[in-house]
Amino acid sequence: MKLICESLKKEDYTQELPEVNFTHPLIQQKVRELKSGLPHSSLAYIKKAYEFVRDGVSHSWDIQSRIITKTASEALKEKEGICYSKCNLLAALLRAEGIPAGFCYQRLILGDTLDTGYCIHALNAVYIKSEERWIRLDARGNKQGVQADFSLKKEKLAFPANSIRGEIDYPVIYTKPHKKTMDVLSQYEDCLDMYLHYLPTEL
Repeated sequence: MKLICESLKKEDYTQELPEVNFTHPLIQQKVRELKSGLPHSSLAYIKKAYEFVRDGVSHSWDIQSRIITKTASEALKEKEGICYSKCNLLAALLRAEGIPAGFCYQRLILGDTLDTGYCIHALNAVYIKSEERWIRLDARGNKQGVQADFSLKKEKLAFPANSIRGEIDYPVIYTKPHKKTMDVLSQYEDCLDMYLHYLPTEL
């Protein structure tokens, strides 16, 4: 699938946002930790930041937590979040280093069968300067049946969208988190209830 940038200006993908608050002390501290011992390579930092968010920050549903995090700093502080807030965190860690990072979406079946309905799933896109192209990364968190990874050769996302089942892989790389995804994080107080009943079903 050919990815489509919402903006042709790379600087639009490096801006700080209320949800992508990369000047927050917790984010800055984590950036320093991630950079420690790394070669001066943006690629090495991107991979390390991605793997930290994927593995070091739990997906709230996986751990059956009722806490809702929204901003990058909240997800980092609580070490948990659903895909929307984990995307904010990864974008913050990358943008803090001037690395263009955007937001991508899929419409997926919420559970394993059609009767569970649909939900919007969020992932990131990052610009790889050495490759002069964007790649998508899914930091949702791996579990049985889900194995996303950092790869320059072939996308390794958490969920392949199946059009036969009505699922959609949206090609646009957005500069900001989609309003629908941020609104739902603000409107509810119980993450499990929100996840089961109130996630947006389309963009």
